[in-house]
Amino acid sequence: MSDQNPPADHVVDDDDEGGKLEEHIKSRSTWLRLLYMVIYAALASIASMVLGAVVVLGFLVVLFTGKTNDALRDAGQGIASYLYQIIRFLTYNTDDKPFPFGEPWPSPQDD
Repeated sequence: MSDQNPPADHVVDDDDEGGKLEEHIKSRSTWLRLLYMVIYAALASIASMVLGAVVVLGFLVVLFTGKTNDALRDAGQGIASYLYQIIRFLTYNTDDKPFPFGEPWPSPQDD
């Protein structure tokens, strides 16, 4: 091999992508986003368990009374909207942070 011919596995970076990669890796906002994503994933897990309890309670109310409970139905809608907001944030469909670090708790009327 001569000094003029680099090894076959040598990659020439004409666009300085290495510098951009290093910039992305060192970006504080990227790592902060990861922290929020971990927190929201944990909150989504808790919200899912609470939603499961609301579903069971709602079924029991209908089973024993024959009517739906408006408060439980509204709670279920609010939790479902909250989970939707979290999923949108986790999948990079929005940069708006859901409750408690950004948006207010979704109202039952939010779709």
